Amino acid sequence: MNFFTHKKNAVGSFLTIFSFIVGLGFYTLTPGAEAYPIFAQQNYENPREANGRIVCANCHLAQKPVELEVPQAVLPDTVFEAVVKIPYDQQVQQVLGNGKKGDLNVGMVLILPDGFELAPTDRVPEEMKKKVGKLFYQPYSSDKKNILVVGPVPGKKYSEMVIPILSPDPATNKDVSFLKYPLYFGGNRGRGQVYPDGSKSNNTVYNSAVTGKISNIAPFDKKGGVEITIETANGDSVVEKIPAGPLVIVSVGQAVQPDQPLTNNPNVGGFGQKDVEIVLQNPARIQGLLVFFATVLAAQVLLVLKKKQFEKVQLAEMNF
Repeated sequence: MNFFTHKKNAVGSFLTIFSFIVGLGFYTLTPGAEAYPIFAQQNYENPREANGRIVCANCHLAQKPVELEVPQAVLPDTVFEAVVKIPYDQQVQQVLGNGKKGDLNVGMVLILPDGFELAPTDRVPEEMKKKVGKLFYQPYSSDKKNILVVGPVPGKKYSEMVIPILSPDPATNKDVSFLKYPLYFGGNRGRGQVYPDGSKSNNTVYNSAVTGKISNIAPFDKKGGVEITIETANGDSVVEKIPAGPLVIVSVGQAVQPDQPLTNNPNVGGFGQKDVEIVLQNPARIQGLLVFFATVLAAQVLLVLKKKQFEKVQLAEMNF
């Protein structure tokens, strides 16, 4: 299967997880490692908030550019392609959930206007199928087939994706008109810094919560995590647990202030979003425009012929 064709689904949660496995091939569910965009699907009914922000930005705090290319206008009931690009330096590596380094993955959400949807397999031209490849697109939820998600998938292979989209036909869908419609695209590369419950991942900077002096830095697990003990002025001890991944940049005996970084920021990814517009064009307008152009062309030709005829008459009268 080249990509997902929407069907009524009584086991949506199973297919959601299955789609991630197909997309990665070698993907395994490690805690907090590769969870997007399933976090958004599980926690938000709609991925686009009232202020226009796509909810992926709640966990992916860094901003990075993305690109979305669609035709300026499309005819009803036709298949066209949307090209999404999630650029990044493919030489860099990110911190994985186990604290080791690995390649970045990418994910995206594309919010189409109501009535637009992923094109059925039998409607997609062979040339477009080759561009789509083996990506496994799926609807955001069972009642939102106009919102498509994919990921996480390997960024080195899928930093550019082609999505075949079927435009609606106002003749059969009375909720659609020949108008200009917005499309909203959100794309991320790399892991998030915050989980939906508000806890930090190991792909972010850790800060001191109090004023004091560092009295001890010691490992607390075999993965490479450390505990930083901070002694406050009143004699209390505050322990900051740093998971494997971020590098500790403080030392024993150093004084720290609230919100002062205790580690570097290992994040090399980020999230970006892009809005574009597309026109659902009425074929009658195109036909009318062609008729107008043909009429103007015919009028111009007749004027030229009439001018030539007039010049010949003038020349004959002068010779006479």
